Amino acid sequence: MSLPVAPQLDFSEIPVIDIAPLLSGFSDTRVIKQIEDACRRVGFFYIENHRINPNTVSQICEQAKLFFGLPKRRKQSLLVNPQMRGYLPLDYRSFEGEDRAATSRQEGFWMGLEAEETTDRPLDGYNQWAQELPRLQPAMEQYYCALEPISQALMQGFARALGLNKETLLPLFHNPTTRLKLNHYPPQENPTDEHHIGVVPHTDSGAFTILWQDHHGGLEVMNKNGEWVGAPPIKDTFVVNLGNIMQIWSGGQFSSTKHRVINRGTNDRYSIPLFVNPDQKAVIENLVADSGCGEKGFGYGEYQSKFWHKAFPVAHSGS
Repeated sequence: MSLPVAPQLDFSEIPVIDIAPLLSGFSDTRVIKQIEDACRRVGFFYIENHRINPNTVSQICEQAKLFFGLPKRRKQSLLVNPQMRGYLPLDYRSFEGEDRAATSRQEGFWMGLEAEETTDRPLDGYNQWAQELPRLQPAMEQYYCALEPISQALMQGFARALGLNKETLLPLFHNPTTRLKLNHYPPQENPTDEHHIGVVPHTDSGAFTILWQDHHGGLEVMNKNGEWVGAPPIKDTFVVNLGNIMQIWSGGQFSSTKHRVINRGTNDRYSIPLFVNPDQKAVIENLVADSGCGEKGFGYGEYQSKFWHKAFPVAHSGS
């Protein structure tokens, strides 16, 4: 199933949405309208009043800095695997052999829900941990769990913004392939090639992403004129952006918008994205009957595995 074409988006800033009513279970049409407008017009928005304890964020940030400060050889021993769990090395290559082949000036560390890998669930598996950092695993697991109510509330908000029953998306995340990732971006004061920046221009492959970013900034979003619009850090907020799967579910009414990261400053930048992905057994298809997009659906697991293989070939290199 091809990615339906979304309308070109003309925006100069990214909206901020108070999601307190969603988290309280209130049927607030104003919030739903704000989400709908952001999804149609930008594909990105900030969320505030999200109820995440600042200590939960500070603990995972501390552990991220400790992990990325480990010796290179030690991090390499935890190299990311095909299930996207483990260490993504600095300056990894993506989409080799294609026009968009690039090097990202970034290193990362991935984890997800644990379950035994089986023939029909090949994206399941177990996380890798640095035993010399005993607080890394609990910090990441606590953070993952803390964002679960936000993920659930946003799923209901997106469904309602599409005119669907608020429960429509929830069964598609029965055993999600959601991944939590720690990011580290070394300084890059004067980049000259878009194929070698913090994260090269891309869209996210899954349903949606919830991102915490530190105060250094660097996230940029492209509008219809090819202009890069900054998504600067706003205190006590997270950034939410739609992925390709949400664009498909909406029949192209919602946009998975291209974005990139450049750490132009002189300090290390850290960010923490939660990539909220469906169950690998979910069938992905247009959910909006009157959108005019009637292509046959596809299995999410195979799609995601192929995308990861191209985007992160190091996970499949066997090295």
